[in-house]
Amino acid sequence: MVSVEDYGKYETAWCPGCGNFGILNAVKAALAGAGIAPHQVLFVSGIGQAAKTPHYLNANVFNGLHGRHLPVATGAKLANRDLVVIAESGDGCTYGEGGNHFLAAVRRNVDITLLVHDNRVYGLTKGQASPTTDEGVVTKAQPFGTASAPFNPLAVAVALGAGFVARGYAGDVDHLAGLIQAAVSHPGFALVDILQPCVSFNPVNTYEWYRERVYPVPDDHDPADAEAAMRLARQWGDRIPLGVLYRNDRPTFEAHFPILEDGPLVGRRPDYEALGAALAARR
Repeated sequence: MVSVEDYGKYETAWCPGCGNFGILNAVKAALAGAGIAPHQVLFVSGIGQAAKTPHYLNANVFNGLHGRHLPVATGAKLANRDLVVIAESGDGCTYGEGGNHFLAAVRRNVDITLLVHDNRVYGLTKGQASPTTDEGVVTKAQPFGTASAPFNPLAVAVALGAGFVARGYAGDVDHLAGLIQAAVSHPGFALVDILQPCVSFNPVNTYEWYRERVYPVPDDHDPADAEAAMRLARQWGDRIPLGVLYRNDRPTFEAHFPILEDGPLVGRRPDYEALGAALAARR
């Protein structure tokens, strides 16, 4: 039986009160609850405070370049489809530096889970606006207010037909753990955008601000209804829905490649005779 303790407990570099703590606890609870042992999981992250999260877990970890966690996660999953692959980073790393990779991953529908710590600011570099910062918000780097409109990752994911689209909140660990567990079990690309207060550099989107606004997706919402999902995805301000907004049963990217049907590539030996014949045929 897998327990939360199996994923370890480490000293972190986060500020006291950081929303990352709630997300870390939810990840552990989700994986332990699903019976997934640490050796069965690969976490891939980029750069930032959120990207440090896998450092504080007993699991396989690849910590790469800023915004490049999704290509690595995709390659790992194609090489070993038996591995549970989770890409985890912040809103700047994922939607900014890694924006094009985000679009490609949604379109491909690779069987990976993407957890985005969305604190709506670049925390590691002391608080400049990120892609999800609301227009007009004043930061040290934008003293006259953020001039760009915010990127809406949920609406984009729904528009592109992502397999699983959900929003969680770092202040509700139990609910978030359930969302992560559902995302990991979904066969295809699964996005969980997680609202995360940054107690040091985002004085706008605080725990109190979110408590007054978040609410669970209505029981009668049909996640297969893309138009209803889009309406929920575009809700922001006074009311912010939490839960699974959209899901479908699109074939995974891997399903398009018969060579993957015989098991993970990582466990096979190269057929040097066939390779030699193929090369000889091209001389």
